[in-house]
Amino acid sequence: MKQEISITLDWRQGYEFSIDFGQAGLAEPLTDEPPPLGQGNGPNPARLLAAAVGNCMSASLKFCLDRAHIEVQELRTRVEGTVVRNERGRLRIGSLRVYLEPTLEEEMLERIGRCLEVFEDFCIVGQSVREGIDLAVEVTPRSAPAVAAG
Repeated sequence: MKQEISITLDWRQGYEFSIDFGQAGLAEPLTDEPPPLGQGNGPNPARLLAAAVGNCMSASLKFCLDRAHIEVQELRTRVEGTVVRNERGRLRIGSLRVYLEPTLEEEMLERIGRCLEVFEDFCIVGQSVREGIDLAVEVTPRSAPAVAAG
């Protein structure tokens, strides 16, 4: 099964972009780079990637626990990452570490084992990042309309 994903980003000012996820009723979040490049008015792409991986891992664990009829009282996830320079001096995500902390009834703790073995494999974002993603980039410059002389 192949699903299509399409989002649109519109530049606002500086390094701010609004994101249209193509889903009716969703607000368009704002992204921005932290100072000194941007103003920090929203998360930057590295934080969005960390959030996507953390959210996907959380949802995968929750789904597995639901299927196993293990009631989750709370689920807190923390993602920590590093930004490093590669051999050419370019900034890259060096690592991401996801810490999931589900709160369960005492008697449910012994039943969580199977979920801990399999849930990561069902996280499409985490596994895609882990395996690498085929990425193609195309730039199509457009000319701005001429401004009429006044």
